[in-house]
Amino acid sequence: MNRGKKYETISFLSDFGTTDEFVGVVHSVINSIAPFAKVIDVTHGIPHYDIRSGGLALARSAQYLSPGVVLAVIDPGVGTQRRAVAVEVGGGESVLVGPDNGLLAPTVALVGGADRAVSLTETNYQLPAPGAMNAGRDIFGPAAAHIASGVDLSELGDSVEVSSLVPGLMPVSSRESDGLHAEVLWVDQYGNAQVNLDPAELEIKENEVNHFEIKTSGLTRIAKKVKTFEELGAGELGLIIDEYGLVAIVIARGSAAEEMKINTGNQVIISFAENSSTQPVPVVLKQLDEKNEGDL
Repeated sequence: MNRGKKYETISFLSDFGTTDEFVGVVHSVINSIAPFAKVIDVTHGIPHYDIRSGGLALARSAQYLSPGVVLAVIDPGVGTQRRAVAVEVGGGESVLVGPDNGLLAPTVALVGGADRAVSLTETNYQLPAPGAMNAGRDIFGPAAAHIASGVDLSELGDSVEVSSLVPGLMPVSSRESDGLHAEVLWVDQYGNAQVNLDPAELEIKENEVNHFEIKTSGLTRIAKKVKTFEELGAGELGLIIDEYGLVAIVIARGSAAEEMKINTGNQVIISFAENSSTQPVPVVLKQLDEKNEGDL
């Protein structure tokens, strides 16, 4: 058997949720094969079957993950002819394991491309399965554990051309006559809506308060460009550079996604508001009833 590099960390992302036993079972399978490996749960809250959201979440996380094995399972094609793959990146610093459906592609691109890849076809490194519906438990989890234990990728299956890996579809913003056409990439649990805009794409007037018009399919609002939430009044709409360096639509102590009626995949048009006398429309925040104030 060819021996490869050993890894101490397995970072795990999926759409399994936490209601059923799926995540715990995969943890246990990994532990039985590689008891030394530390499993980091990145998230299991990706919307079911949402490959793009999972791919973007993995890409956002990639630069902060410990070198090691990355196990990603969002697999609407489970049981079909789609390939199960392991992809080595960064000169062997990390290996990504998951379905070849575009889920891994944004991260592979972000870290400079794939060094090599294999199709996970060697059944000696899989669990015997009564059915084909749980590849996370039977194929991907065991593969991640064996790779962490030092099994070389070449032992796990046939080599595949890295150019044949399924690409991820990443939306691109564009500048049109009516403004910047962007797409909502992600809405976090606070309702902040990240869009696919680099801050440099915004027209900023130095030493002035900059206001921008934001249009959705049914709403138009004015937002102020700010550096921190502190610069916004309660319920005031803003544009901010988020923790990943992209533009986000936000509301102080409120949900911008709810106010703008937007979600992942929706289009927004952002343009400089020349007439900044148009005031932002504040959101009315719910106040606690006096009788309930002590219930917190």
